[in-house]
Amino acid sequence: MRCIAGNRILSDGAGISALARFERDVLSQPGVSHVVIIVGINDIGWPGTAIELGGIVRTADEIIAGYKQLIERAHLRSIRVIGSPLTPFENAFAGRPNQGYFTPDKEAKRLAVNDWIRSSGAFDGIIDFDKILADPAHPGAIAAVYDCGDRLHPNDAGYRAMGEAIDLKLFE
Repeated sequence: MRCIAGNRILSDGAGISALARFERDVLSQPGVSHVVIIVGINDIGWPGTAIELGGIVRTADEIIAGYKQLIERAHLRSIRVIGSPLTPFENAFAGRPNQGYFTPDKEAKRLAVNDWIRSSGAFDGIIDFDKILADPAHPGAIAAVYDCGDRLHPNDAGYRAMGEAIDLKLFE
């Protein structure tokens, strides 16, 4: 099993895009049977922040098209693809240089992408890290107990909860 997390699907930035590094990180690795994909929130969040004022604003459909490419490429190699809806990010980086990472319009994109991930049938399985990390009283936000402090990334307890939520039968 290989895992791609963080960065972006479509654009380089903090690292090489998932589309560009998928061959190197997953497809060319010997013995890979499954890949878990949880990437895309940075495609939504980064553009328009002080760190990326001129960034390419992506639509939900463009992000979904990126997922479709990853899934198709993996399936051509008989690799099963497990997806996860994008995790909550309300008020992520508020008051920091990348203020604006979260906006209501960006949340609408996240919800559209998540709806497709959950309902399209394109993935061979789903691990719903969004539901695991979400504040039950406010599902657009990460639960305080799982927040590392930036309202986006999980802390150790969050990563533990994510790991414990994985149904290992997905990898049989």
